[in-house]
Amino acid sequence: MTPTAKTVLYVRVSTSEQTSDHQLAQAREAGFLIADDHVITDHGVSGVSVRLADRDQGRRLFDLLQPNDTLLVRWVDRLGRNYEDVKEVIETFNKKGVTVRTVINQMTFEADHKLTDPTMKAARAAILAFMSALAEADATAKRESRQAGIDHAKASADADRKYRGKKPSYDRSIFDAVQTMLAQNARTVSQIARETGLSRQAVLRIRDTPEAADVALHRWGM
Repeated sequence: MTPTAKTVLYVRVSTSEQTSDHQLAQAREAGFLIADDHVITDHGVSGVSVRLADRDQGRRLFDLLQPNDTLLVRWVDRLGRNYEDVKEVIETFNKKGVTVRTVINQMTFEADHKLTDPTMKAARAAILAFMSALAEADATAKRESRQAGIDHAKASADADRKYRGKKPSYDRSIFDAVQTMLAQNARTVSQIARETGLSRQAVLRIRDTPEAADVALHRWGM
């Protein structure tokens, strides 16, 4: 008996406290039919530095998805680190018979066996090249923007030590410990706060704006 084709939503979230719920709801609102057990989520994984095949949940996709299945992602940047990486991942799934679709703009990269017209294959390749390049450019812009903010803040702190802002309620060792706990994804924010003696707000600041927290420690020489 031929197995029923399925749609699998792959989600990559950047912090341990985020969930796949929002992206799943967004996909369903867009008209995609996804079973609850067909949502694969990677937590706290950098899309800039870690290949899909090297992520704990990402590599499951290569075994889980079969010909005629559909891989759904919010956008193509969920699938790789840069242009070549995204392009290679989508082409690999297409050759396997898996169609890749995006929630944003509902882009479709059909499986190879569904494209018998060479013109359609050429069109898919052109769109894939453009979308992959766009994903890399967006990731690069964000990375450069973050680094520029850090460099500016550090330069400002070095140039004017008279205004350093509020002194952090933690030192460098506690900052590092909190980041380690968050990366392990084994404790809630409240649990981390109790174990480190920090407030929930302090833990949230370290989680959500680690660059700013690092700069604050730098200003105070901590």
